[in-house]
Amino acid sequence: MSKVNARQVRRIRHRRLRAKLSGGPESPRLCVFRSLNHIYAQIVDDLAGSTLVSVSTLDPNVKGELSGKTKTARAELVGSLVSQRAKDRGISRVVFDRGGYKYHGRVKALAEAARAGGLEF
Repeated sequence: MSKVNARQVRRIRHRRLRAKLSGGPESPRLCVFRSLNHIYAQIVDDLAGSTLVSVSTLDPNVKGELSGKTKTARAELVGSLVSQRAKDRGISRVVFDRGGYKYHGRVKALAEAARAGGLEF
């Protein structure tokens, strides 16, 4: 499978997911974006069209703790921080949007760390 084809497959998978998922005020959407070196997580209210919580490996609070850790360990750190910030905002229940990525590796680590931090999905 070539790179372009893999991207197309991921985009198709993402569109199919987004047709079924939507986050509202009572359970906003936790969406994940994974790049080659970083991982990003946002909690979004789709009805209001606003981002409620945002965390990434580029966040100043996280950046100091990342040295020497694997990408999966970094994803776990981002997952625990997003659950902590969500609880501070009064968010306890979310809908998980894996962004077209397979539920495996870094995406799975982020989701499980967010669950361990107290978020329900």
